Amino acid sequence: MQFGVFSVSDITPDPTTGRTPTEARRITDVLTIARHAEAVGLDVFALGEHHNPPFFSSSPTTTLGYLAGVTDTLQLSTATTLITTNDPVKIAEDFAMLQHLAGGRVDLMLGRGNTGPVYPWFGQDIRHGLNLAVENYALLRRLWDEDVVDWEGRFRAPLQGFTSTPRPLDGVAPFVWHGSIRSPEIAEQAAYYGDGFFHNHIFWPASHTRRMVELYRRRWEHHGHGPGERAIVGLGGQVFVRHNSQDAVREFRPYFDNAPAYGHSPSLEDFSRATPLTVGSPQQVIERTLGFREYVGDYQRQLFLVDHAGLPLKTVLEQLDLLGEEIVPVLRKEFAALRPAGVPDAPTHTARVAARAAVPAA
Repeated sequence: MQFGVFSVSDITPDPTTGRTPTEARRITDVLTIARHAEAVGLDVFALGEHHNPPFFSSSPTTTLGYLAGVTDTLQLSTATTLITTNDPVKIAEDFAMLQHLAGGRVDLMLGRGNTGPVYPWFGQDIRHGLNLAVENYALLRRLWDEDVVDWEGRFRAPLQGFTSTPRPLDGVAPFVWHGSIRSPEIAEQAAYYGDGFFHNHIFWPASHTRRMVELYRRRWEHHGHGPGERAIVGLGGQVFVRHNSQDAVREFRPYFDNAPAYGHSPSLEDFSRATPLTVGSPQQVIERTLGFREYVGDYQRQLFLVDHAGLPLKTVLEQLDLLGEEIVPVLRKEFAALRPAGVPDAPTHTARVAARAAVPAA
């Protein structure tokens, strides 16, 4: 099982000081966070895509390309790549290039995002969002799987004899996670292609997450990929940790209360009860995270949000230390002990290349 962190790249005032980092500082801090995640033994760093303030990450592949050159083991991913408003030709090119730069340590999470105005900014209509996701991904798959593509669709110019370059590393395209909070159509898309399904798992109760993952597993099996228990599932989550749970609550409260995503409405206590947000001691984070398995089954990737809402870099690095030293080692051991035989590991480039080589030629 893979453990890591993701960033949505928000530039938010620190409510305890009133100071807002510059774009340059926030970008540099995120690079530091990613490198520290590798140093403490985490597996994955994922970065979101946004095209509006207060976010900086309009080009996550640029950032991940830099990180490919300064890390050795870290799996590099996106917390969302906008399949609806990015040209699938450009996605195919960018991520194949990133694959080569990172020696295969790359996958991506496709999603529609949660910023409605991004559609007209890129010449699209939000009312076509699901149809864009379906058509654009169908083209993206062909661009990676076929050397020469002839294609005509509804939302972009036709292609005739087109070859996307560079070709995927070792002939194996980056693994794709389809990320969705609330759209069953995206769970169906992931199941149809035999791809991974990632549920953000931050804003919704366990009952909703259970329904989405169960749908994906049923449809995975329906489409002939094997038992639903073997489907590839990832979860998000948010934690804030201190050795003493009261210290964690006291320190995180002003950040929670002023967070752009969920501040100014429910209390920290109510939100923590209703969603997977965990603010407390390492043991509380361990117990809560192990509990996710009770309603989604055995899964392959767990990503934590740790740098949201204006938290200063020093605090974020301390969170990573606690994850790497006290929390994730226990989670690895406990999840491994609980996992039945036959449930697959998280997909990696090396494993997928080996699996492809083991399949007899038709």
